[in-house]
Amino acid sequence: MYPDEITESDKFAILPDELTRGGSCIVDSLGDYLAEPVFGKEKIIYADLDLDKIAERNFDFYVVGHYSRPDVFQLKVNEKSRRMRKG
Repeated sequence: MYPDEITESDKFAILPDELTRGGSCIVDSLGDYLAEPVFGKEKIIYADLDLDKIAERNFDFYVVGHYSRPDVFQLKVNEKSRRMRKG
């Protein structure tokens, strides 16, 4: 699985046989598990998705972002030179 130049290293020899143990899972947009992680074996995981929750979840975390909406936000830069006045 690894190139010889890696596996022949003394540092590699002391590592456990299983370097990455998997942990595939299905997580919803708020970070809750829909299917718990599976470690150390091959398994197909399934989850029921509630497509009606998409709009609800976008209120909490909108991946596309409202900052990319020119109809809502505008950036205006005042390029005129301003001098600080004393006192």
